[in-house]
Amino acid sequence: MSPTSIPSSPGFSRRTLFAASAAGLAVLVAGCSSPPADPREQVTSKQADQLAAQVAVQATLVAAFAAAGSADPALGAEVTELASQADAQLTRLKAASPGSSASAPAPAPPAGPDARGWLRTQITAAADSHATAAVDQSGARAALLGSIAAGLRGQDGRLA
Repeated sequence: MSPTSIPSSPGFSRRTLFAASAAGLAVLVAGCSSPPADPREQVTSKQADQLAAQVAVQATLVAAFAAAGSADPALGAEVTELASQADAQLTRLKAASPGSSASAPAPAPPAGPDARGWLRTQITAAADSHATAAVDQSGARAALLGSIAAGLRGQDGRLA
């Protein structure tokens, strides 16, 4: 028997197939690399200070929920979920603003039925502050502040 040669396939040679594979791999690697950092995501010292101030605003609001609950136990039971949401928002703000640790003095609400109106005022003030600060932030920080402000508006609506 004589050795038979392998017939060449029509179309691509091994060299062409190898070159195409290498080019495809280069495109794949380039497509999977991360893009350079967006300069708009760089945090200025002014933005960091503003975000730290918003941590303090949210800490004050968390303390306001506790104070309102102490002044009016029925209200405290009613707003347990809202207080938990405000605390979770504070945790997210602290994570976005490393190095800021704000503890707020507990504000003193009026006793009785006025505690609800007082708490609504505290919620509205915090929402306004977050919404105003969001304008000077960028990217994820602006989205976080805007989201928290919107959530607080919803909480105020539930207490109306």
